[in-house]
Amino acid sequence: MRPKDRRESGQNDLFKSRLDQIVDLNNALAKLSRAIDWRFLEQRFGAVYDDDPGRPPLPTRLMAGLAILKHMHDLSDEALCERWVENPYYQLFCGEEFFQHRLVFDRSSLTRWRQRMGEDKLAALVQESLATAVRIEAARPADFTQVIVDTTVQEKAISFPTDARLMHRARERLVRLARTHGVRLRQSYARVGKFVLIKHQRYAHAKQFKRDNKALRRIRTCSAA
Repeated sequence: MRPKDRRESGQNDLFKSRLDQIVDLNNALAKLSRAIDWRFLEQRFGAVYDDDPGRPPLPTRLMAGLAILKHMHDLSDEALCERWVENPYYQLFCGEEFFQHRLVFDRSSLTRWRQRMGEDKLAALVQESLATAVRIEAARPADFTQVIVDTTVQEKAISFPTDARLMHRARERLVRLARTHGVRLRQSYARVGKFVLIKHQRYAHAKQFKRDNKALRRIRTCSAA
């Protein structure tokens, strides 16, 4: 079943005050909530659902708003839920008309929603956020011509620099340079060096330090020969 589009009813409640009547509408989140094209996000995210009968999903405005708030303020799911309950601006941003004293969703719904959307659909959040920033003049199109990426934790094709592996690589480089310049070597230790390196790694893993140090000395000898 597809999620129902959340539309503001504009109705008042005798015992409750509307959020747009008790908050500062000039607040940054209040302005951003009015600037974002929520209908565009509902159309993009609603395409992943089918029309089969069942329990209706949570509104896209709510889940997309939570995802934006999570990344804007770098929050965990648990911290996001705590702030949502106590912050009326968070609730207004997610489409609530009246203040909610309890969560209207389960925390696990955040994980399931992200998994269901996938990378392509979540990219629509970035697209709409950038478009909104341009519309409210918080950014210029020229600001998006360059991307700065922190690759500190990105996987790289770089081996861990252990002494044994570095000496093994140094021996290989020296053998290659010797052949390039026509230097004749008595022995290249190509087979022996690789075999001793494997033995060294196995001894280190098994914490057999005496054998490990002996293999390391053998690798050093091969590199210096």
